[in-house]
Amino acid sequence: MTLGGKILLIIAALSLFEATALGAWAAHGLDALLEPRALESFRTGVDYQFYHGLGILAVAALGERYEPARQFRLAGWLFAAGTVLFSGSIYATALGAPGWLGSAAPVGGLCFMAGWLVCAYGVWRAAPIVLR
Repeated sequence: MTLGGKILLIIAALSLFEATALGAWAAHGLDALLEPRALESFRTGVDYQFYHGLGILAVAALGERYEPARQFRLAGWLFAAGTVLFSGSIYATALGAPGWLGSAAPVGGLCFMAGWLVCAYGVWRAAPIVLR
């Protein structure tokens, strides 16, 4: 396994761990602390963190299997950046951070979308597998 692939897999595992913990917190403790709208936003952040944590796993695996791997690695880094910007800003504002911090969410959403486009391009460029 390449170092780049290992790093992305570790990031994916940690992101999915965090999403699991935050989702449990949202389900079993935050409802007493947050208004319903803020709780709904927090859960949206958790959902997107889960989706893109799984996306990082997928593109890391694709990058280990297909050449050129750089598109898949770039997609993984875009998903990781999107998670920090999108989910992170949603978590922060739901928990009371200043509203201006929420302006990072659309940038994170663009990172997610760019990651999926880069993944599609990587699949298009991937060398075909020859079955023997």
